[in-house]
Amino acid sequence: MPSPCAMNFELVQIDKHNTHLLDDVDEEIFDEAIVTSRLQKLAEQSSSILLLALAEGTAIGQLLAHIHHHPDKPTELYVDDLGVAVRFRRRGIARQLLEKAVAIGNDHGCEELWVATEPDNTPARAFYTSLRLEERPASVFESRISLQSGCISQGEGPPASNQNTPT
Repeated sequence: MPSPCAMNFELVQIDKHNTHLLDDVDEEIFDEAIVTSRLQKLAEQSSSILLLALAEGTAIGQLLAHIHHHPDKPTELYVDDLGVAVRFRRRGIARQLLEKAVAIGNDHGCEELWVATEPDNTPARAFYTSLRLEERPASVFESRISLQSGCISQGEGPPASNQNTPT
């Protein structure tokens, strides 16, 4: 594991040619274990952006974003997930990951940025507030989709997952 004192890290965008960089990942940066087939599908999507912060070959931070095109609204960059290993937080890694994602989104015509976090995720809310992002209320509804029928599975919400906090 890299030392938090040695803050030499690089930002890398993942594509179908470099998914092996996720072979060595700090366990705190993703909510669950990486599934190779899912990673490959993600890496092939031109509208998905997966960035890693690498230190000594280990992924110590990650950001996943998606470019959303709409027929009636500006193109948006949606930050889906952002995680930095606890011992590497408060060193500007999350900010650099977000700035890199915004630059990539800008290159793809994104005019707006949005991100969501849980109401009780105080560190994440403080981080986004520090960036002067406008906060607005929202409701989120979730359910599993039945793989057999393609329908919403009645009464089955998403599985509980760990809560990573960007800072």
